[in-house]
Amino acid sequence: MIGLTPHSKRHILWFKEVSKNDIEQVGGKNSNLGEMYNELAEKHVPVPNGFAVTAEAYKYFVKETGIGQRIQAALAKLDTKDLHNLQENGKIIRKLIESARMPIKLRKSIVAAYRKLSQEYDTDDTDVAVRSSATAEDLPGASFAGQQETYLNVNGERNLIVSVKKCFASLFTDRAMSYREDKGFEHDKVFISVAVQKMVRSDKASAGVSFTIDTESGFKDVVFINAAYGLGEYVVKGVVTPDEFYVHKPTLKHGFKSLIVKRLGDKRKKLIYSSYGTRTSA
Repeated sequence: MIGLTPHSKRHILWFKEVSKNDIEQVGGKNSNLGEMYNELAEKHVPVPNGFAVTAEAYKYFVKETGIGQRIQAALAKLDTKDLHNLQENGKIIRKLIESARMPIKLRKSIVAAYRKLSQEYDTDDTDVAVRSSATAEDLPGASFAGQQETYLNVNGERNLIVSVKKCFASLFTDRAMSYREDKGFEHDKVFISVAVQKMVRSDKASAGVSFTIDTESGFKDVVFINAAYGLGEYVVKGVVTPDEFYVHKPTLKHGFKSLIVKRLGDKRKKLIYSSYGTRTSA
């Protein structure tokens, strides 16, 4: 449409505007969130709304803040086989990004989207999860999941901007840079997007991760579920030993009892909202 910024050049894209075909714009995590948001609604499976701060926004941030050359200088000296070198150069790059001032135009776009999301949930400053979503994520032969950062129970405009910058910076965690080198990805060809999604208060109950196949054997006729008390981050990071369930799809489809395996985990810790400010605590 005349007068509209092209999809690939926008700094903010809502989940309803995103699909699995948009990895280059919003990364693997956001593209899958958009797919879920759009496809599961008609099946009456609620997915919390949110938006992506796009890879284009990250490029704009680096350009407008003038830190691009200094990032490249640090990368030119990078030796991922030397642990001290890796740690020092990663720290330099992350500090450059975190200490740079968010460009006014981008800040206004993020804040406007956050205000709109807050209004949708009838609050002034809704609590959100701020999650990194790299453009080289969830690819065949290379899984970058878990190598960038996630920030939970983020509340308020200032905290949101700080968390977005931290997600940008996490493109250069030690493990992410080392993994890119090992897999042959050029650092300046991988970008990062950020998911800003309404939090679900699973810390008052339980949460987990569901896989549509058996992760070890690849068997397609089961759903594999890991679950524990509290927010799901401890399950994802392996902090707790979760409960495990296998659900048999064909049996479920025909309306029969379908739980074929269940194992009790110890679940010694749980992650909850902090009583103080916009944090989480064990």
